Amino acid sequence: MERSSTIGYVLILALFAGFWYLNKDTAQELKDTENSTEQVADSVGTTSSDDALVETDNNPIKDSLSNNYTIEEKTVTLSNDLFTIDFTSVGGVPKKVNLNTFNRYDSSDLVLFENNQMTLGYNIPLANGTIINTSDKEFSVTNQTDSSVEFTTELAGMANMKQAYNLSKGSYAVDYKVTFENINTAVSPNNRYAELNWNAAIQAQEKTLKDERVVTTVYYKYDTDDDVDYLSETSDDDDKLEGSVKWISFKQKFFNQTLIHDNKFEESGALIASVETEGSDYVKDLSAQIFIPLEENSVTEDMTLYYGPNHYPTLKAQGVELQKIVPLGWGIFGAVNKLIVIPIFNWLDNYFSNYGLIILLLTLIIKSALFFPMYKTYKSTAKMRLLKPELDEIKERTGDDMQKAQQEQMKLYKQAGVSPLGGCLPQLVQMPILFAMFRFFPSSIELRQASLWWADDLSSYDSIYDLGFEIPFYGDHVSLFTLMMTAVTVLYTYMNSQNSGQMVGPMKTVMYLMPIMFLGFFNNYAAALSFYYFLSTCITVIQNYVIRKFVIDEDKLHKQIQEMYQTHTKNPQQRL
Repeated sequence: MERSSTIGYVLILALFAGFWYLNKDTAQELKDTENSTEQVADSVGTTSSDDALVETDNNPIKDSLSNNYTIEEKTVTLSNDLFTIDFTSVGGVPKKVNLNTFNRYDSSDLVLFENNQMTLGYNIPLANGTIINTSDKEFSVTNQTDSSVEFTTELAGMANMKQAYNLSKGSYAVDYKVTFENINTAVSPNNRYAELNWNAAIQAQEKTLKDERVVTTVYYKYDTDDDVDYLSETSDDDDKLEGSVKWISFKQKFFNQTLIHDNKFEESGALIASVETEGSDYVKDLSAQIFIPLEENSVTEDMTLYYGPNHYPTLKAQGVELQKIVPLGWGIFGAVNKLIVIPIFNWLDNYFSNYGLIILLLTLIIKSALFFPMYKTYKSTAKMRLLKPELDEIKERTGDDMQKAQQEQMKLYKQAGVSPLGGCLPQLVQMPILFAMFRFFPSSIELRQASLWWADDLSSYDSIYDLGFEIPFYGDHVSLFTLMMTAVTVLYTYMNSQNSGQMVGPMKTVMYLMPIMFLGFFNNYAAALSFYYFLSTCITVIQNYVIRKFVIDEDKLHKQIQEMYQTHTKNPQQRL
C-alpha cells in the first residue's frame, strides 16, 4: 500500500487476536493472520549532529497496549564517516538513515528513510492468546558507546528482548543482534515463531521517478544457491521463498537496504512483495516477512544491516555475493564487465577525476585491443569488394548452374585468401563488449551526478530541450549525446555501404533504419552509454580510414587478385 498521504505518521498495530491463534501450529498459518492496523500522529522530532552519539527526548506516544500511560520516545544517533543512523526507543529500531557522502538529485541530503517510511518489528504470539508487536513496545537503552547501542524491553513474565547495534568505521554495515531471553514460558506452544515484518517505502533519489521504478525491487539469495533472485522489476509482484535465505535486499537504482543473516534464516516460507501505486511520490513499497523459530529458552539471531550504495567492490567486500544485485548482464556479458570493464574503469578512476576523459580512455583501450580483429574485418571486406568483377564474371559464365557457380566462387575465395565469414567473425568478437557496456554504464554509481559539458548526470539522459509532450518510442525530451551517436552511426553505415559495394535493396534500408531505432531507444538511457557508443563509432570510422589509406594498398591488392584470377582462368587445370 502506498503511503504518500501518511508521511509523518507511525504505523501502530493494535493486536488482540484472542485464543484463535492457539489452533494454529505452523508459521505459514501465522503468516496468514491479518492484523488490524491503527495510525497515530507522529510528531517526533529528529536530531542532526556531527557527534558520534546523541540522545534526545521527543513527544510522547501512547502505548498501544495500555491507555494509562504514554511512551516518551527517545532518539539515539550513531554515525561514522559514511552514514548517520537515528534509532528510536519505540520499537528499538533504526528510524532514519542519512548517507553522508551522497546527495539526492536536488542536492539535498540523501536519506534512505525517515519517520515511518521504514518499519522493522516482530510479532510474537503469547501463551495467553495475545500477540505482541515490538514496533509498539517501549525499549530502554541498556548499553551504549560511541559506536554501539543496545535496546531492551520486557515481553511477558520473565521474557525480554534485546536489540544491539554496532557500527564500524569505514563500513556501511551495521552489526545487528536480536536476543529473546526466557521466551519458553511466554510464547504460544502452538506458534513458536517470531514473525519479523520489514517494510520500506522507497524514497526517490534520482532524476526521474519512472527511471527508478523500473529497477527497484526485492532481491534475495538462498543459502544453498550461488546465484541471486529477484521479483519482477516492472510490475507488482510477490513470492513465497521455498528455502533458507541468506539475505533479502530492498534494492533501488543506486542504493539498497539489506538484511543479512550471519548464518542463514533457518525457516523457509519467507514472503516478499513489491508494490507500486499510481500517483505515489514513493518509488515502490517493498516488504519482507521472515519467520524466526523460538524453540529454545534463549534465542539469538546474529544479523547485519547494510545501508549503502550499489557499488560493486563495496558490495563484494561484504562476502555474501551481495554484488550480484548490480545488473551487469548474464553469461559472457557479465563476465566481460567483471573481468575487463570494471577493473579498467576502476584503475582509470584512481588517476583521473573527469569521467568524460575516463570514458574516452576506456574506449581507446578497448578499441586498441580490438584493432587486429577490425583490421582483419576491413581487409576481408576490401577483398570481397575487389572481387566483385570476378564474381560477376563467374555468375555470367555459369548461368543458372548454382552448384557450379558456388564451386567457382569458393575456389576464387581460396585463391584470393578470402573467407566469406571473415567480416562477420571479428564483429562477433565485439558483440560481448557492446552488450556489456549496455549494462555497465546505467548501473555504474560512479557516474551518478557526474557532469560532462551540457549533461549534469551521466547516469541519466542528457536533455537539451524538453518538448512539453511525449512522442511514442522517443520521449518528451531531446538527448544530444543520442543525436550525436545516431549521426555518426549513419555516417559509418554510409561508409560501409560505399566500401562494400554490395549493400543494396532491402538490406541497405534496414542498415539505415537501425540507427533511427537507436535514436528512440537510447534517448531515455544513460548519457554515458550514448557518449561511449558515439566515441566508439568515431574511433571505428577513423580506424577504417587509416587502414584503407595507410595500411592496405588496395590498388596493389586488386592487381594481385586480377593476375591470380587471370592465371587460373587461362590454365583451368591449375585451379584449386
